[in-house]
Amino acid sequence: MIFSALSPLLRVPLLASLTRDSLLRMDPETAHGATINALRLGLAPQQDGPDAPELKTSIAGLELSNPVGMAAGFDKNGEVPRALALMGFGMVEIGTVTPRPQSGNPKPRLFRVAAAEGVINRMGFNNDGHDDVFRRLNDVRVPAALGVNIGANKDTADFISDYARGVARFARIADYLTVNISSPNTPGLRDLQQSEALKRLLQAVLTVRSKSPVRVPVFLKIAPDLDEAALDSIAAVIAATDLDGLIVSNTTISRDPIAGMENAAEMGGLSGKPLFDLATIRLAQMRQRTSLPIIGVGGIHSPQSALEKFEAGANAIQLYSALVFGGLDLLDRIKRGLAAAVRAQGKRNISELVGTRTADWASRK
Repeated sequence: MIFSALSPLLRVPLLASLTRDSLLRMDPETAHGATINALRLGLAPQQDGPDAPELKTSIAGLELSNPVGMAAGFDKNGEVPRALALMGFGMVEIGTVTPRPQSGNPKPRLFRVAAAEGVINRMGFNNDGHDDVFRRLNDVRVPAALGVNIGANKDTADFISDYARGVARFARIADYLTVNISSPNTPGLRDLQQSEALKRLLQAVLTVRSKSPVRVPVFLKIAPDLDEAALDSIAAVIAATDLDGLIVSNTTISRDPIAGMENAAEMGGLSGKPLFDLATIRLAQMRQRTSLPIIGVGGIHSPQSALEKFEAGANAIQLYSALVFGGLDLLDRIKRGLAAAVRAQGKRNISELVGTRTADWASRK
């Protein structure tokens, strides 16, 4: 996915011409490149003041000033995690990173579904590879929880060994790691969500983690296209491990929410507002099956939708595609809205709202 509309950031002379409307008229990857360059040059604003105390969150041993993160896919190569943290994200997840560099799928590979505020991507894990990304991250201090999302090369002979290599490479410098087996854009990758393959994967990954001098939390990122039987299977597998948490969910291959719209026929994963209901239902259904921490991702587009992720069972959330259409001021609006919701319900912390509507969301179709 490509972050292609950051007009609230671009109010400096060098980038004055890059208004929100002009970014949305650009090819999405071109717009994304302009945005990354702006952040790398230090042209992004920084958050004024501390986060509201109601938002302080502990998840899998990580202490966050707020539970709103930037999802993987935006900063694939670890170029701007510090800039994103200074904007006010409580966590910043970079990647997906594969052992060897790869160019990804042929362009064009990213498409806006403007009428629905959705995005379709078939990027294919384009990234600079372990070595380059490690060098960047090793030299930077990130004032937020830094996650590294690890994946496998498309042409690898052994997906599982690629994930193990990712853990070995980044365990020392990441605050948490995400094992991404849910992208629809690498053939065969989602097969790792099946029971026996998942057992082998987690055994390999967590064995490597156990040998690290620091115990880095490991999250598993799953797809929203799983049925309840598959969720049962995943829950049974992870219950027998010391996995630290889940991320629910990645993009969907379904086109039901955008049927007939522009670009709906493009191959790839659908994200953004059309994904919200499906991803939130799967989140709630996994919450019913596990007590592990869950990071909720998929379709968050407003303070209310962010609140609903927590009510469905998320302990923290991540944003990305909605910022394409709404700009980074959405981050501040969501955090203010969450703090206000905590106070309005007579609570002291966002954690007290987690799972308050799980059954409602889990029963939806």
